[in-house]
Formats: sequence, C-alpha cells, structure tokens
Amino acid sequence: MNPLLTTWTGPHGGVPPLAKVNASQFEPAFEAAMEEHRRELAAIAADPSAPTFENTIAALEDAGRTLHDVDTIYDIWSSTMNDAAFQVVERNVAPKLAAFLDEITQNEKIFARVAAVHTDADGAKLTAEQKRLTWRRYTTLVRAGARLDAPSKKRIVEINQRLASLYTTFGQNVLADEEGHVLLLDKESDLEGLPEPTRAGAAAAAEAHGANGRWAITNTRSSMEPFLTYSTRDDLREKVWKSYVNRGDNGDAHDNKKVIGEILRLRAERAKLLGYATHAHWRVENSMAKTPERTMKLMEAVWPPAVARVREEVADMQALANKAGAKRKIAPWDYRYYAEKVRKAKYDLDENEVKAYLQLEKLREGLFWVAGELLGFAFTPVADVEVPHPDVRVWEVTDKASGAHRGLWYFDPYARAGKRSGAWMQTYRRQERFRGARTTITSNNSNFVKGAAGAPVLISWSDARTLFHEFGHALHALSSDVSYPTLACTQVARDYVEFPSQLLEHWVHTPEVLRRFALHYQTGAAMPPELLAKIEKASNFNQGFGTVEYLSAAIVDMKLHLAGDRDIDPDAFEKETLKALGMPAEIVMRHRTPQFSHIFGGDSYSAGYYSYLWADTLTEDAFNAFTEAKGPYDAQVAERLRKFVLSVGDTVDPAEGYRSFRGRDPDTGALMRRRGFAPLATVGHK
Repeated sequence: MNPLLTTWTGPHGGVPPLAKVNASQFEPAFEAAMEEHRRELAAIAADPSAPTFENTIAALEDAGRTLHDVDTIYDIWSSTMNDAAFQVVERNVAPKLAAFLDEITQNEKIFARVAAVHTDADGAKLTAEQKRLTWRRYTTLVRAGARLDAPSKKRIVEINQRLASLYTTFGQNVLADEEGHVLLLDKESDLEGLPEPTRAGAAAAAEAHGANGRWAITNTRSSMEPFLTYSTRDDLREKVWKSYVNRGDNGDAHDNKKVIGEILRLRAERAKLLGYATHAHWRVENSMAKTPERTMKLMEAVWPPAVARVREEVADMQALANKAGAKRKIAPWDYRYYAEKVRKAKYDLDENEVKAYLQLEKLREGLFWVAGELLGFAFTPVADVEVPHPDVRVWEVTDKASGAHRGLWYFDPYARAGKRSGAWMQTYRRQERFRGARTTITSNNSNFVKGAAGAPVLISWSDARTLFHEFGHALHALSSDVSYPTLACTQVARDYVEFPSQLLEHWVHTPEVLRRFALHYQTGAAMPPELLAKIEKASNFNQGFGTVEYLSAAIVDMKLHLAGDRDIDPDAFEKETLKALGMPAEIVMRHRTPQFSHIFGGDSYSAGYYSYLWADTLTEDAFNAFTEAKGPYDAQVAERLRKFVLSVGDTVDPAEGYRSFRGRDPDTGALMRRRGFAPLATVGHK
C-alpha cells in the first residue's frame, strides 16, 4: 500500500510515515486522495436534509483528511527533499492540485449549502467558534469566485492552474541557482579575516560538494552573511554578493523575469474577475490592515527615518574606510564588513566575540527553557518517530504541571542539497477537538552550515533571533486549544501570524537566557556581564540597514501588486521604484524580485510582505506589557498572552484578541521608539 494513503499511526496520536516515502508515490497518492475527497463532497452536496452546521460546515471540516495528509508530506518534500525526481512530480502535480481546489470552490451545491448556513447563523444557536468557522468557510468560497458566472469561473480555473505551474518553476529556478553557484576557494589567503568556525564550515561545505581540501561559500544567506561580514578580500566579497543577489536573474535557463511578468499579469486578471481593483486589494481585504492604502501609510511613515539612519551609518563606515586607506565609496558588498568594524569601534562589540557564545544546540536548549517559563511546556527527545533525513530530530511536548501530551516538534537545522534556503516553520497536523482530540505536530527548519563532525555550530546574533522567531510560530501552533482545525494553530490573518513569532525574538537577549545558554564554545563559560551590557547598548545599532533592507522589499511587493494589469519588466520596475523612494545605493532589497520566493513562490505572502512590519507594531507594544509588569517572564502577562493570543487561533477577530490581551489597542509608537527612530503617527489596527 502507498504509505502516503495510510492513516497516521504509531505513538503520540499518530505520526507521518516519513521514512517510507519516495517521489514516485506522490502522483498516485494525490489521484486517490482527490477521488476520495470528491466522494465525500458529493455525499454532502446530495444530502436531502436542509443545510445545517452539522451536515454541511462540520461535514466539510471532516472531509479531505487524506488529501491534507498527502499534501503535508508533499510540502515537506518540496521544501527539504527536493531532488530531480521530485521536481518532475512538482511540475505534474501543481496544476492538477490547483484545478481540484477550484473544483471545490465552484461546486454550486456545496456553496448553496454553506451560504444557507451562513445566512441563518444567528438563528441557529451556534457557538461563537461555530459562527466564526461558518463565516470563514463562506467568505473563503466567495473570495475564490463561488458567485461568478460560468465563463469567469472557467477562466479562474485556467489562471490558477497556470499560476501553480509558474510558482513551481520560480521555486525550482531559485533552488537551481542556490545549488549551482558555489564559490570554491583554493588558498589560505582567500580565507583572510574569516574566523575559525566559519572556515571549518566552508571546508565541510566543500567536502559535501566533492572538493576535499578546499573551501566552499554556498549561495545561501547562512553562508553569504558571515563571509561578507568578516572577509577582508574586497574582490571575493563582491563575487559572493553578486552571486547571491542575482539568483534568478542571470539571463539563463533559470532566469525568473518572464515568470514574474506572467504571474503579475495573471494575478491582476484574476483580481478583476473577482471584483477587486488589484491583486493587492484582494489579498489585503481579509487581513488586519484591510486595505493596501493603510499598509502603505505605515511603510511610508517608517521609510524616511530609516533612510536617514542609513545615511548616518554609511557616513560612519565611510569615515572608517577612508581612514584605513580605501579609495572608493562603500559598495553593497562592503556594508556588513564595515558595519562590523564600526560596531567594534563604537561599542567595543565584536560580532565574532558574541558568536563564540552562540552555539546552536545550547540556544535550542534555551528555546525549550523559555517555552517552559512562559507556557509551562516540557520537551523530551523521542526516537520512535520516522524522519525524512538523518539530520531531523524530534521532541515530544508536554505540560510540565500535568504531564499531558501537547504535540511533537521536529527540528531540521542544516543546509543540504534539495532544501530551500532560509528558515521557516511548518505544521504537519493542526490541533483539534472535533471528531476526537488531535494534538499539534510542527517543525522548525533552518539552513545552518554544518561544521566538522562533533564541532559545535556557531551562529550569528541575527540567526539567533531568527531561531527564536521561527520557534515562536511553533509555540503558537503548540498552544492551540480550539475545536476545529480550520481555525487552529497559526491559521490567522497574514499580518497577525507574524506577531507571536516576532514577539518571541525579544527573549533571546534576556539576561536569563544569555546567562544560562550563551556559553563559550571552547571554555563553557557564560557570557560575561560586560559583554551583555555591550549587546544591550548596541541594540539599536544598524537598525537603518535592517529596516531599509526589509522595507524596500515590502514596498516593492505592494507596488508591484498595485500596478494592475500593465506589463512589467521586474528589473526595471525594481530599479525605478527604488530610485523614486531614494533607496540608498549601499543597500539592496532583502529579497530582490527575481528570487522573492515569499511573493512569487505562491500566493501566501503576495502583497503581504508588509505583514512583518505590521506585526512588529503589535510586537513592541506587547513586549512592553511584560516590561511594564514584572519583566519578560511575568506569569500573569504570559497567561494573558496564552489565553487571548496563542491558544485561540482564528476563533476570534485578531484585533479583538489583542485588545483582550493588552486591554487596549496597540501603541504603534512603540515600534519607532524601539528602533531608535522618531515617533510614529498612529495607523490603527481596527
């Protein structure tokens, strides 16, 4: 039997059969699962009884479970095990799956039943959660085109199938450029300035590429950033930087510019068919922001002070470079290098000195400790769970007080061939109490460069924050306590889903974490108080760079999707938009358009990359709730966070949930104060 079609069995409430799967099994599994789901939908549609919550909304909630499980494992393979055989599967499956989802959306009998329950929701004596689920089912179908005429529905199906294929092509092109552009170094002189752990990681990467005795700088952020920070070789920094920022933009078989142009045209056409001015208006409608104009208002308020800060940062770096004998202006591949030197000069803080205390495994222990302090979770390693790769490890999550099982957490920390770059969280199974209790299964995935066997992996301060960020998503999922899986875990508005994750970043720099888990990789000594003080003093250092690097990408994303159906040359649009913004020449977008997988690898973050900034306006205000009380580990504030934010999923409107937690709407000025910028005008979160 195809393992993808089997019910998840075994310990911990059942686990995915990840060790038994191979690429050839996905297509037949999808065909079988879709056919099963068709039968389930047909039974719901043919029910002679009048539509009720139980025989329609609840029945739909219970349908498609096999398809969901197949799709979950498919997504794991797509992001972490994407070899040549699987890429063929992706190209075949993506349009078929898109067509099937439209088949559900356009089932007129199903929509009629959902609409009937939605119309009578107030009179049917439904619970608040049942009303929310009914509203979500109805609005999702409407927004997908359930009320369109037949020709429009047909065109929507064609567009969605084509977009699914284009998203697959885009992602495979980026992966090809990440795996195909590796800088191999031959001489010790090529490593000048690199700390020993970075050299060891480069040697291990070269060995993995069959180049024993050499050093490899791979085309991923986790390899690029330390090289640009420490390498004294201007020429090599330029090579590494250009290779990284030109992914998907090399004019070859993996170039993404035409793919992007077609994606934008199809999204614009779809939005018009659905009755929206632009794709941005369609995407933002069901978010906290509600309109693209409100997102632009926030971003445009933050942009000027962020650029002003960059000017100050560049002036400091240029002065230092000139003093060292530089004969040219700071270039983008110099920014991290000279920023590190300025940090050392201004704050006597050496990032390499900090990194010596940031061992991946110790920080992972720190994640668990914070989860225990804030939420009462305990993590126990388990070996009775199948994994797709030997690098993946699993922990059971329980309540410390009661011992009750909460779920499983998978950790896949290292870069490898076939794994997309970056860091992310994925939910394998959502918590629910509907049709029996099911607990959360979630994973965190990173791309740290493995060192020599047995050697600790040292990560940057930025990577440590990212580690906590992604774990924040996992805690959000593991805290879920709702009835229906559609509303569970992180199934919330896009610009709210980043709020809990960005909030958890604050705990990485609490003294309690650093004293216990920031231990020197050679001596085991805790980070000394004077170094802690330097880190705190320099907390706003380089905020201009970080904000402009991110915000430029968010603004370009929104403007691309506000442009409507005009033909767009992505490179030209990017340059023109950044020029009009006054983008500093020393910085590029965090994700340049040809490799911007957030917005062109699928619909999820399209016209939604702003959400990190929107969520940060909540994050800073929320953390102030802790500092205004007894500190970051205040038990009463943590309980309010669990009760009103982390556990409720999408059972309540996020603005209402936040007000219940904080007692008021967010103070948006907290964001600017934290970053050391001028106060921010209120933009609201109603």
